[in-house]
Amino acid sequence: MTPEQDRDYRDYVAAHTRRLCRFAYLCCADWHRAEDVVQTALVRLYANWNRARRKSLDAYVRRIIVNALIDEHRLFRFRREKTTDVLPERPVTPDAPEERLVLISALLRLPKRQRAAVVLRFWEDHTVEQTATILGCSTGAAKNLTMRGLSTLRDLLGEPGFEGSAT
Repeated sequence: MTPEQDRDYRDYVAAHTRRLCRFAYLCCADWHRAEDVVQTALVRLYANWNRARRKSLDAYVRRIIVNALIDEHRLFRFRREKTTDVLPERPVTPDAPEERLVLISALLRLPKRQRAAVVLRFWEDHTVEQTATILGCSTGAAKNLTMRGLSTLRDLLGEPGFEGSAT
């Protein structure tokens, strides 16, 4: 890369890393995994910077993040570490209101692609077409994933006794 391209890449990373980490966290429910996946995505972006600059960078990087999470999930059975859906204790975020914690907890109970679609559409404020591009599916499939995700969220949030536990 030329020095100018290298500077452009550094500027992009500095401006977007935090938002990309939030997106990855909402897709995988683990800050450490989210940071690792974003780092992987940014390395891949650097390797393909010239080609990626012609497209929407945000969509390109989010697509890398979603694909990396899916790949990681596929390789999960070969790992020695085993994660669980039940947290040992409820996470507390002092600066976030209780409603946000309940919503995020319900969001984390959605299937991965539905979660990604809902996060892209309503948290990241992408259009249906942008969501479909990032997820690598048709606009109809993106609408369907979003609709099913919202329906499941409504059911979860209306569940009697649902207090945001990720069980």
